[in-house]
Amino acid sequence: MIPIIAFAQQASEEAPKNLETFESRIDRVSAKHTFAEGPTWVPEGYLLFSDVPNDLVHKLTPGKPSAIWREKSNGTNGNAVDTEGQLYSCESRTRRVVRTNLKSGKQEVLAERFEGKRLNAPNDICVRKDRNVYFTDPAFGSQTDTRELDFYGIYRISPKNELTLVAKTTGRPNGITLAPNGRLLYVSNSDERAVQVYDLDRTGVASNGRVFVSGIAGAPDGLRTDEKGNVYVAAEDILIYSPQGKLIRTIKVPETPRNLAFGDADLMTLYITAYTSVYRVRLPFKGATY
Repeated sequence: MIPIIAFAQQASEEAPKNLETFESRIDRVSAKHTFAEGPTWVPEGYLLFSDVPNDLVHKLTPGKPSAIWREKSNGTNGNAVDTEGQLYSCESRTRRVVRTNLKSGKQEVLAERFEGKRLNAPNDICVRKDRNVYFTDPAFGSQTDTRELDFYGIYRISPKNELTLVAKTTGRPNGITLAPNGRLLYVSNSDERAVQVYDLDRTGVASNGRVFVSGIAGAPDGLRTDEKGNVYVAAEDILIYSPQGKLIRTIKVPETPRNLAFGDADLMTLYITAYTSVYRVRLPFKGATY
C-alpha cells in the first residue's frame, strides 16, 4: 500500500509537459477514512473533503495531517467554493444545499424542497463565477426508501436563490462540473455509465442536453475540467477526455476513486478521494476556474 507522505505546497514543483506522456506518480496524503468524498480546494491554501458515513468534513493543509473541520455535517457529500470564498455543500441526510461563510461560519439553506416536496439527497455541486449553482439530486441505498419526488434531478440555483429544474433523469446523476468558460455543464450518470453535457447561456439557463461520453468503465462519479477543457472522470480509474470526448489518458489509483479536485497554489495538483484515502498527482495543466 502507498504510504502517507508529508508533502509541502509546492507551486514551483515541476509539472509534467502533457497528458499523454506524463508520469502519473500517486501520493497518498490522508488515510483511515470510511468513504472520502466531495473534495474542494479553498484559495486560502487547504483542501476540504467529506467522510460521509462518519458525518465529518476534514481539512487537509499541505505539510500537515488532515484534521476534522466540521462534525455533525448532516451527511455532507459534495462541496464547492465560489470566488468569494463561500462554501456550498450537499447535505444528504437533511436533503438540502447549504452555503457557509468560511470567515464568519454563518450558514444559510439555499435549497431543500422542489414544488413542495423534499429533495432526494443532494450529492454533488459546482458554482459558476456569476454565482449560478448547479447540483445533482439522486438517491442511493436507503435514501430511495423515503423519497418524495418520483424522479432524479439536476438543479440550478440562480444568483437570486431561485431553484429551477435543469433536467429529470432516469438514471442517477452524480458528479457535476463546468467547462472553463462556464458555458457547458457536465453531469455524470452512474446508472447509465455516461456523462451528459448541457449548454449554458449567459444567464445560466441550461439547454440541449446530450451524451458527451458513454460506455464508461465503472460507475462514473466526480467530474472536473482543466484550463484546456479536458474532462476528468472518477470511475473505475481517473479517465481524462478531450473536449471532443476522446479518451486521452487513464490514471490508475490504488482504490476506486469517487471524486476529485484541483488544488495547491498553482492548481496543478489533482486531489482524489477514494474510499479510505485521499491521493494527489501532479498534472500538466491547471484546473479550470469557471
